Amino acid sequence: MPGEALGSVLMAGDLFSDAARERLTRRAPLADRLRPTSLDDVVGQEHLVGPGRPLRRLIEADRLSSVILWGPPGTGKTSLARLVARLTSKEFTELSAVSASVKDVRGLIARAEAVLGERDVGTILFLDEVHRFNKAQQDALLPSVESGLLVLIGATTENPYFEVNAPLLSRSTLFRLEPLDEDALVALLGRGLEAEGMTADDAAIELLVDRAAGDGRHALTSLEVATALATGRESEQVSVDDAEAALGTKAILYGRDEHYDVISAFIKSIRGSDADAGLYWLARMLDAGEDARFIARRLVILASEDIGMADPMALLVADAAARAVEFVGLPEARLNLAHAVVHLATAPKSNRVTVGLGRAGADARSAGTGLVPMHLRDAHYRGAADLGHGDGYEYPHDDPAGWVAQQYRPPEVADNTYYDPSPHGFEAEVTERMACHRGDPPDGLGSMGGSK
Repeated sequence: MPGEALGSVLMAGDLFSDAARERLTRRAPLADRLRPTSLDDVVGQEHLVGPGRPLRRLIEADRLSSVILWGPPGTGKTSLARLVARLTSKEFTELSAVSASVKDVRGLIARAEAVLGERDVGTILFLDEVHRFNKAQQDALLPSVESGLLVLIGATTENPYFEVNAPLLSRSTLFRLEPLDEDALVALLGRGLEAEGMTADDAAIELLVDRAAGDGRHALTSLEVATALATGRESEQVSVDDAEAALGTKAILYGRDEHYDVISAFIKSIRGSDADAGLYWLARMLDAGEDARFIARRLVILASEDIGMADPMALLVADAAARAVEFVGLPEARLNLAHAVVHLATAPKSNRVTVGLGRAGADARSAGTGLVPMHLRDAHYRGAADLGHGDGYEYPHDDPAGWVAQQYRPPEVADNTYYDPSPHGFEAEVTERMACHRGDPPDGLGSMGGSK
C-alpha cells in the first residue's frame, strides 16, 4: 500500500504525531519491504512451497508451466510471482487486468515472439487480477498460452471456475492458496517488528492476528500503523491501544465464491432456528453489497422448503419482505428483510411439504398410466356425460361435514402417502384433521416423527 493510502488510514489526526506521519510516508510499505526473496522466506502455503511440494519443485527447476494462483487477499499470490521473476531464466513481465487492454496483450505477444526469436528465451506473464480480464482479452491470450510462447501466472481472489474462460483454465495448473493461519501470521508480524526495530505486547499481537482474518498484507499494514503510533509517543513497544487505534475498517471479503458460501450459511442458520446467526449473515451480505432481491427470493423459497405448513404465515412474511424490497428499496428495506429473517428463524420447522412434493413427483414420473379417474374428469362440455365423465363424483359442499371420502388419484397410486405432517406448529392441527378424514384416532404425530 503506498504511503498516501497508509496516510488515509490515519483518520483521527489527534492520535498521530508529525513523527508518526513522516515515518509512514517516507518509506516503502512494510508489506513490500518484507516480500520474500527465497522460497524459504515464504510464510504459510506449506502445501504448495514446502520441501518437495509441487509448486516449489516447478519453481526451483525453472520448469513452471501456466498456473492460476487462487486465494484470498494477502495470502502471497504476488509474492510468489515476484519470486518466480527472481529465479527464472525467462523474460518476466507483468500486466494488471484492471488497466490492460487487448492492444496491450497483442503488444506483449509481439515482444515475446521477438525475444524468443532473437535470444531463444521464453516469456512469463504475471497477470494480476486475471478475473478482471473479459472474454475477448482472455481469448487474445489463449493461442500464445496454448503454443507455449507465453507462460501465464494468473492471480485471482475469485473462483476461477466462474471467472476464467474454460479453455484458458484447462491449459493452466490451478494452485489454491489458503488464508494464513495463526502461526503464520504471528511469524509474519515477528518479522515486521524486527524490520521496524520494535517489540509488541502479546495482547497487541493477538489482536492484530485476530483482525487480519488470514490476510498477511492487512496484518503488516496494521502493524506498520501501530508502530508509527508507538513511535509517536516515543515508545519502542507496540501496545494493545496502539493496535486498536491502528485497526481501521477492513473491506469485507465477499467475492463470487463467498457469495455462495455466505448464502449457504445464511439459509442453514435460519433452518437451524438461530435468529442471531441469520441476522449476522444478512448484515454481512448487505454490507458487502449483495442484491437484496436475491436475498428476498431465497427467504421466500426457504419459507416453503423448511417451514411450510408448520407456520403458513412464514410464506406471507417472506413474500411481504420481498415486495418491500421492490416498493421501499434499500436502505430501509433492510428492516423488512431482518423482520422476515427473525420470523422464519423462530418459526417451527417442517420440510414435509418439500418431502411430499418429491414423493408425488417420483410417482408422477414412474407409476402406471396416470389416467384421471372417470368421476374426476371434466363434465362441462357437450358429450362429456355420454363418455361417463363425472359419473359418481360427490360434491363436498353438499355434505354437512364439508368433506366426503372418495378417490382423487389414479388407482395405481391411490394408497401412497406423500404429505405426512410433522408435530411442529400448525402442522399438529393439520395432523388431527387428516387423521379424522382417514378415520384414525388423532394422536398429533406424523409417522415420520420430527422434520429433518
